[in-house]
Amino acid sequence: MRRVCVYLGSSPGADPAYADAVRELAEALVERGLGVVYGGGRVGLMGVLADAAMAAGGEVHGVIPTGVLEREVAHRGLTELHVVGTMHERKARMAELADAFVAAPGGVGTLEETVEMLTWSQLGLHAKPVGLLDTAGYWEPLQAWLDHAVRQRFMREEHRRMLLSAAEPGALLDALAAWTPPAVTKWLDR
Repeated sequence: MRRVCVYLGSSPGADPAYADAVRELAEALVERGLGVVYGGGRVGLMGVLADAAMAAGGEVHGVIPTGVLEREVAHRGLTELHVVGTMHERKARMAELADAFVAAPGGVGTLEETVEMLTWSQLGLHAKPVGLLDTAGYWEPLQAWLDHAVRQRFMREEHRRMLLSAAEPGALLDALAAWTPPAVTKWLDR
């Protein structure tokens, strides 16, 4: 791994533990010599991540579409700010720049981006690990739903295990580094 893409909220969230965990994640990434890729904003948890990684001497690549450049209040102090035309281009560029993906607490955009990367991995479109930074149990409802999808035969257990999870940034980064893709097809009844 050279760079990790972090999906996270453009709001700080209700629990100060979210910002603390994101700062810890940024510092852990830099300590391991890993660059950061994220959505390019300077507000909310996005800003916390970028500021902490830059303060620790890290490399930070933001990717932001022109349509939300000012709305998301783009971070101007990054290693590089990639400006793209659309949200689709943003997601593709972030995926291209990164070797792994982490979802910290966030909203619908964070969920959508994370699930898309998990889907791409499940389909074999990439072989990059995807993980949840499960601060204060934030991602437990998603994990319960995925377990339900396995029980209802909409997902293989092997694919469910593709989504890594840890409460501590160091443990999550260790799991991402050790991950190998499963050798099983997506389809259950083929």
